[in-house]
Amino acid sequence: MPLWVWITATWFGSGQLRPASGTWGSLAALPVAWGLAWLGGPWLLLAATIVVTLVGIRAAQIYSDVTGTHDNGRIVIDEVAGQWLTLVLAPLDPAAYAAGFVLFRFTDIVKPWPARWVDQHMGGGAGIVLDDVVAGLYAAIALVLIGHYLEWDIPWPVITI
Repeated sequence: MPLWVWITATWFGSGQLRPASGTWGSLAALPVAWGLAWLGGPWLLLAATIVVTLVGIRAAQIYSDVTGTHDNGRIVIDEVAGQWLTLVLAPLDPAAYAAGFVLFRFTDIVKPWPARWVDQHMGGGAGIVLDDVVAGLYAAIALVLIGHYLEWDIPWPVITI
C-alpha cells in the first residue's frame, strides 16, 4: 500500500487506535481544523474539507482494495471530512469545538437520512466518505442553531437565522 494512502486513510495512524477508531479519528481532526480556521478562517477550513473529502475518497478506495475489505475500521479519513465540515461555521472557541465533536459523533453513529442510504447503497471510497459528509452537514446545522441560541460569534456574518 502506498504510504500516502495509509497516512491519509488512517489520518496519520489515528485509525489504528482502539476502541472506537472513528472517535479517535474525529479527535485527531480537531487540532488541524482549529489551526486551519485560525490561519484562514472558515473559507480555508471549507477548502481543506473539500480537498480531504476528494483525496479521502481515493485513499479509502485504495485502502479497501489493498486490504480486501469495505469500510475497514482503520479508515477514518471519512470522520476527518465530516468533522471538519461540522466545524466550518464554528467560532474558535473550545466549547464550540467540543459541541461540534459531540454533534458529529452523534450524527455519524445515528446516520440520519440520507447518510444511512449513502452508507448502504454507495460503493467504494465514495460510499465510505460521503455518508460522514452528510452526517457532518447535519451536525453543522445543529451547531449553528445552538450557536445562534447561545449567541456565539459565527464567523460568517451572512448566516442569519
